[in-house]
Amino acid sequence: MKRDVFFDNAKLLLIFLVVFGHMIQPFTDGSVPMYTLYTWIYTFHMPAFIFLAGFFAKGSGHKDYIIQLAKKLILPYLIFQLAYTGYFFFIGKDGWLNGPFYPHWSLWFLFSLFCWHILLYWFKKIPPIIGITIAVEVGLVVGYFNDIGHSFSLSRTFVFFPFFLAGYWLTKEHVKLFRTRRAREIGLVVMALTAGLIAAFPEVSSGWLLGSKSYADLGNPEFGGLIRLMVYLLAAVMTVSVLSWVPGKEYRFSYLGGKTLYVYLLHGFFIQFFRQAEWFKVGSIFDILGLAIVAALIVYLLSSSIIRTLTQPLIEGRTQLIKHWWHRHSNKDSNYQP
Repeated sequence: MKRDVFFDNAKLLLIFLVVFGHMIQPFTDGSVPMYTLYTWIYTFHMPAFIFLAGFFAKGSGHKDYIIQLAKKLILPYLIFQLAYTGYFFFIGKDGWLNGPFYPHWSLWFLFSLFCWHILLYWFKKIPPIIGITIAVEVGLVVGYFNDIGHSFSLSRTFVFFPFFLAGYWLTKEHVKLFRTRRAREIGLVVMALTAGLIAAFPEVSSGWLLGSKSYADLGNPEFGGLIRLMVYLLAAVMTVSVLSWVPGKEYRFSYLGGKTLYVYLLHGFFIQFFRQAEWFKVGSIFDILGLAIVAALIVYLLSSSIIRTLTQPLIEGRTQLIKHWWHRHSNKDSNYQP
């Protein structure tokens, strides 16, 4: 699919919010402003990311596509599951030993992404409205089963699949409908109201937005399905509201939006080290801005050509960038004349 700078800008914004959200998470306890900011981000950043992943899954379902997908997602998942296990042990993090199918921290996304593509094999044959309705119903029902949780990333796979499926069915023409001036005006009101509601009711657990726990674990086994349905609606309107403000103009940094997988897989090495070392404190708005700058620097660093060149064999299973680097420097040496 031909690249559209809007999607690069959107993915860059969302991956920044992923990193920034992980940066500020330790400071949410006992702080209503920090909890509000953190929870506000989590109302949309993963649903929006998953929505965009579904949008670019148009070729899903073919045998060769699935094989390539397994190399792209399952192989790096296993590699980084092992890498994070060793790293967490090295920095002294509790709970460092995880089995291969109990994803470390943010690695659940890779496992779920692979599963969503597999599910598309059947759901792409169902009319969109019916398919999305079924996906939502499944997402609501799984919360009543305590055994469906973090293992195999099953809970998040089912809970977030409706956003992936919605992204799959939407076209660029559909996306343009919520990029109008009117949509931005409504979106601004929605985002402000959402922040106000979160600040007014800080006792509501952000765990409802993560999709990884059963309703019983979240403290509401009876009406959990109704709460999750409201979370679905909130995530949908917040996703549309935020994306309506993403610019379609190309900037010097827009290309970084095409490198988000590297940032997603590697930023945990920074975040977990910062948490264990307790390097940062938050006591004012300037501290929050400082964390935002650090998050932006992490995104930029992990998107850089040198990091991608060194880690491409682990993340993509290819050595294209290393070969390109080698040929470029070999040609320089051969053309050198003292």
